Formats: sequence, structure tokens, C-alpha cells
Amino acid sequence: MNAIEFILAGMLAAATPFLLAALGELVVERAGVLNLGVEGLMAIGASIAFIVTYHGGGHLLGFLAAGLCGTLLALVFAFIILGFRANQVATGLAIGILGQGLSALFGKTYESLTVKSLPKLAVPGLSDLPVVGGLFAQDVVVWLALTATLGVWFILSRTRIGLTIRAVGENPKSAHALGYSVTGIRVAAVAFGGMLAGFAGAYAAIVYTPLWADGMIAGRGWIAIALVVFGTWLTGRIFLGACLFGAVSLMGLAAQATGIDLPSQLLSSLPYIVTIIVLGIISADKRLLKLNGIASLGEPFER
Repeated sequence: MNAIEFILAGMLAAATPFLLAALGELVVERAGVLNLGVEGLMAIGASIAFIVTYHGGGHLLGFLAAGLCGTLLALVFAFIILGFRANQVATGLAIGILGQGLSALFGKTYESLTVKSLPKLAVPGLSDLPVVGGLFAQDVVVWLALTATLGVWFILSRTRIGLTIRAVGENPKSAHALGYSVTGIRVAAVAFGGMLAGFAGAYAAIVYTPLWADGMIAGRGWIAIALVVFGTWLTGRIFLGACLFGAVSLMGLAAQATGIDLPSQLLSSLPYIVTIIVLGIISADKRLLKLNGIASLGEPFER
């Protein structure tokens, strides 16, 4: 397997933690809330999923436990910012630090332990194609993440629920005047985002790299937040961005396999370098950001 085949085969799996967390954050931001605690939500989801799976609960129960923990911690964030109208940036950072601290505490005794990953589900015929065949042999969570991408796109752009979420994010006072519960919709959006962040952490810990190590999320939550801006709050672009970062995260391994002599620190920092470059390019296009931006993002709602 050459470097291109290696990257294509692993790209979707590497992109899945980014994609799941970014989809959740997209819904949260479409409702007008900015949650910077995604890293902590993924971290607590990762540790809980690993503990549950390691003790024989199985992958399904591990994912459910991770989603529940991510939801509960996200609801703490929602309670503070919506109940007390606290600053969303400061609160999100605090929740992120709390999640990472709890993850380190819970996972301390499981350092370097492993669990069994999930098998690949190949698409007959397509998985045998040269070069691109690896794209069609993925575990079940990857296929579900692709389905979730289509689901989020359809709900936000083609349903009344999606229209309501977007209305709350654009003009909460008008949505309230029409009889919608702005606070209730935002709480539901934040809970959904926390659940997907928990799932993303679970995938990283018990499927993609089924070995526990403190700090294993390693900035994926921050990249997921950046992906939402990178994709200008559009589902399709967020998916492409997740694939890009997934491919970039594999380039280091591909370079080492082909004998390219580069410092390991440089290779491991590639996704973050790309994040900075891409955000710089996107931020330069003010028209694009203004066209798809969310008018009331991060602003507290007062009746």
C-alpha cells in the first residue's frame, strides 16, 4: 500500500472525531450559542467510554455512556449561560477545562490499557477498487457519521425544526415574538452538541485508537470548533474540512512509512498548522463570513 492509498483508506476514520464534534457545534452555533468547551466534552466522553468498554460493557454501551456524560456536562454549560446569562466564552473555556480534568482523574488508573476495536464493514465490489477501495471499508461508526452528516444537513436546511433553530440564532427576539421558546431550543441544541462531542470522544478512545492515554483528544475539539468556521456554517463544507484534517493527520505516518526524514514534532503539528493557515484564509474573505454568519452568535437573550 503506497502513501496515497494509506491516506485514503484511513481518511474517513481519522476525520470522524472531527466531523461528529463539528456537527454538534454547528447545531449549537446555529441556535446562537458559542460553546468553546468541546475539547472537554470530548475528553470526558473518551474516558467514560473507555472505562465502560474496558469493564465489559461493550462498544454500544460505551458510546451511550459517553453521549450521556457529554450531554450532562453540556447542560451544565447551558444552565450557566442561559440561566445566569454568563459570558459564553469564559463559561465554555471553564467547562472545557473541567471536562479535561475529570477525564484525567477518571482515566488515571487505565493508562496504557487497551480495548478491542470495531471490525471494518466493506462495501462489496467497491472496496476492491484500486487506490480508492480503502474508502469503502470502514467501521460502522464511520458509516453512521456519514449518515448523521446528511441528517444534520437535511434537518437544518429542509425542515421546520431546522428553520426554527436558525431563526433563534439569527433573531431570538423575533422568534420569541412568534411564540418559540428561545431558551428551550438553545438548551436542546447545546445538549445535542454535547452528545455528539461525547460520541466523538468515544470513537477516538475505543475505536480509532483503542488505547487509553491522558490527553489523547489532543486538540481535536479545538479543530472541530475551527471546522465550523472553516465550513462557514455549511454542513457540506464542514464534511470536506473534516476529511482534509483527517488526511493531514495521517500525512505524518505516511511520510515516515515512505522514509521521509522530518522531525516527528513537525509531523504531529501539521493539523494545527493547517488549521491556522485555513482560518487565516477564510477570515480574509469578509463577504463569505458575513453571508453565512450567525447574527446573534454568542449574544445572551433577554425578553
